[in-house]
Amino acid sequence: MTAFEEMGVLPEIARAIEDMEWSLPTDVQAEAIPLILGGGDVLMAAETGSGKTGAFCLPILQIVWETLKDIETGKACGKSGKRAASGSWGLSLFDRGRAMAVTPDGLRCQSREQREWHGCRANKGIQGDGKYYFEAVVTDEGLCRVGWSTSQASLDLGTDKFGWGFGGTGKKSNSKQFDNYGEAFGMHDVIGCLLDLSKGEIRFTKNGTDLGKAFDLNAQQRSQTFFPAVVLKNAEMSFNFGNQPFKYPPPSGFTPVASAPKDCCKENEMGSSSAGNKEIKPPANAPQAIIIEPSRELAEQTYNQLEKFRIHLKNPSIKQLLVIGGVAAKEQIAALNSGIDIVVGTPGRLEDLIQGGYLSLTHCRFFVLDEADGLLKQGYTELIDRLHGQIPKITADGKRLQMIVCSATLHAFEVKKMADRLMHFPTWVDLKGEDAVPETVHHVVVLVDPQEDRLWSSLSRHIETDGVHYRDNTKSKRNTAEALSEGIKILKGEYCVRAIKEHTMDRAIIFCRTKLDCDNLERYLKQLDAKEFSCVCLHGDRKPPERKANLEKFKMKQVKFLICTDVAARGLDISGLPFAINVTLPDEKSNYVHRIGRVGRAERMGLAISLVSTVPEKVWYHGEWCASRGRNCNNTNLTNQGGCCIWYNETQCLADIEDHLNITIQQVGSDIKVPMNEFDGKVVYGQKRMDMGTNYQNHVQQMAPVVKDLAMLESKAQIAYVRKHLMVS
Repeated sequence: MTAFEEMGVLPEIARAIEDMEWSLPTDVQAEAIPLILGGGDVLMAAETGSGKTGAFCLPILQIVWETLKDIETGKACGKSGKRAASGSWGLSLFDRGRAMAVTPDGLRCQSREQREWHGCRANKGIQGDGKYYFEAVVTDEGLCRVGWSTSQASLDLGTDKFGWGFGGTGKKSNSKQFDNYGEAFGMHDVIGCLLDLSKGEIRFTKNGTDLGKAFDLNAQQRSQTFFPAVVLKNAEMSFNFGNQPFKYPPPSGFTPVASAPKDCCKENEMGSSSAGNKEIKPPANAPQAIIIEPSRELAEQTYNQLEKFRIHLKNPSIKQLLVIGGVAAKEQIAALNSGIDIVVGTPGRLEDLIQGGYLSLTHCRFFVLDEADGLLKQGYTELIDRLHGQIPKITADGKRLQMIVCSATLHAFEVKKMADRLMHFPTWVDLKGEDAVPETVHHVVVLVDPQEDRLWSSLSRHIETDGVHYRDNTKSKRNTAEALSEGIKILKGEYCVRAIKEHTMDRAIIFCRTKLDCDNLERYLKQLDAKEFSCVCLHGDRKPPERKANLEKFKMKQVKFLICTDVAARGLDISGLPFAINVTLPDEKSNYVHRIGRVGRAERMGLAISLVSTVPEKVWYHGEWCASRGRNCNNTNLTNQGGCCIWYNETQCLADIEDHLNITIQQVGSDIKVPMNEFDGKVVYGQKRMDMGTNYQNHVQQMAPVVKDLAMLESKAQIAYVRKHLMVS
């Protein structure tokens, strides 16, 4: 199991990475890949050579392949778990607003846009004669209007003369005229929409009660095709066109629209779910990802990386296209017509193909701007805005458009302005600046000194150590470097338990240096008390189903402690996590902030405790020279002697971390009692900080000298004014 697979990357992609001899993810990859796989918009700031291309290419390849696989196997479904059957009624997946999400079965829609209305029409309409009915149910609070419209109407139902709507505020609307009608409706209410083409009348019901005539239709209007329609603002509704029993049967003489005679039905020319899979599967020239590069060289480089990453992805295979100048457009058009999933290109040629109708944006899932600062400096701001505006913000299978921006200067005004304008609550992955510990994290160091604390030499039961000293006589020679190193390993197990008890930890993430250390600590905690110290492990030697199950147990609070290595913890975001324990400091100083940053999220306070040895500790260090890469290896010689061990100096590691952060980390005693007044207000780890009124006396003491200085300045000013006034007079 590779480090990339531990972040959720497909084994086929991980295999390609291994072929490229990548061993571990770079910092930007470790941060960005889980975020993109999780569906978020991401801003990345990283230098050339940092691995940022892989950071966005890997998750995009994976999601595109999984989408194609779902389409192929028939899993591309909505909440109902089904697609619209061939010939059935449903909301159109294409005749809809850019922020309107429609489930593939066409029976539920949602818009989470809070400032604008977004609408949708059904995939079929009614024409001719007869009486017809459909039901709409409010499934989430928000603003909504439902009713009927013709193909000439705007999607903002009831704001022109071709749409007739009834809104949750209790008003009917047509041609922007909103009049009181019936009564207001909301969550769980069932609205029946009735169309009587024989009498030229539209009426509505609420929970089975007829609200009376709402609109009269003249002869010209009655000759049109009427489509069920809806418009929402931060709301959700479900629909029943007669595909299943109604909650409230229609009045006598009315027919469900799904049962209308074929000669009275007309397909919505903007798209119809009656095509079955056709609306789920993108058209040939509609890629799922558009990656824009500022230069031909960069586009080729990204394209070549994608080629390497996708080599083992089969059934279905992913098709990609390089769209740059200097290549005959006919070849690119032919490739698009044959079917393309990912397009990498430069702005000029992309714009030509899109304007010519050869490249469609209707199914774009990823909009990527690489070297965004370069694109903006070249004057492509307007083009980027225009392309982004043409891409539906919700895909046909109900997924939200993801935007990824890479730039060497994320904090440049132009890039920030564009991000604010186009991106949806993006996460910043800025690895160019100095690391900083969030204010919500209280982090302390506990020095573990085996020379001062001789507890390790007298314990009858203790944690199993990693075996690096099994050839050394550590029992009789208790003051040797080897014996003290063994003592460190034992004491850290005890200090970890002590920290848990001292702070009554019922939920914590515990970092160990190696997978073996994780296993040993898990076993020891369970031996002490399987209930009090319930725990699970997360590392590369555990099989994927077990890792997934263990993480789920921890997230669901079925166990108290998650024991893991650095790599396994990458990308974990567990809400409300109050505690973290570093049994050993990380090998890389930059990983310190990453580790302790698992706590103190969402403005909740967190405590991170690091156990730091005062003497060198002998540890395993398996490199390329180790034939088994650590599995069942027992070569305890040092690496300079052909072995797989090194002496690890944690005090130097701590100094490097403090130098990197430009701070001095607070040290606490071996009793691990942490002062509770370190922050303004009383600290309750796992909860938000309470600042108001809890530390008034301290604030007064802090302000007293400032107030005194201000008083002296005021006195001097008044004396100077009086003297000047007397001199003038």
